[in-house]
Amino acid sequence: MADAMLRDRIKAELKEAMRARERRKTATLRLISAALKDRDIAARTKGVPDGIDEMQILGMLQTMVKQRRESIDHYEQGGRLELAEQEREEIDIINDFLPPRLDEDAIEAAVGSVIDELGAASIKDMGRTMAELRERYAGQMDFGKASALVKSRLAL
Repeated sequence: MADAMLRDRIKAELKEAMRARERRKTATLRLISAALKDRDIAARTKGVPDGIDEMQILGMLQTMVKQRRESIDHYEQGGRLELAEQEREEIDIINDFLPPRLDEDAIEAAVGSVIDELGAASIKDMGRTMAELRERYAGQMDFGKASALVKSRLAL
């Protein structure tokens, strides 16, 4: 029941934020819970009775962070700095549930390691390599950067 770990933590922190009357944290955790519930319902309609797993939850959280970063850009361009700040606060709250991010060097090392382990030799192996990276480093890696690295290494 390892998949319940992140779910339980989200629920527990939501209750705590409500008790402490932390409005921003409560609102953000409610958004996370609603998104999780939506994805669970979608998974159940596809025959997955337990809903989405831990890796999918991490992916959902990464998507939420990415959406907020895009919103920050739009708000700053529009001069809505208070809304941009609100989005930054939400990112900080969401990031608390994500594992630490890998830096450039760590991403390069991970890409090299997976390519070596899989014996990937050509661009045809890119999908398999990226799938393995996503499996091992969900929530920890910028897969856009990783994809570019994999592509450059396998294109040689």
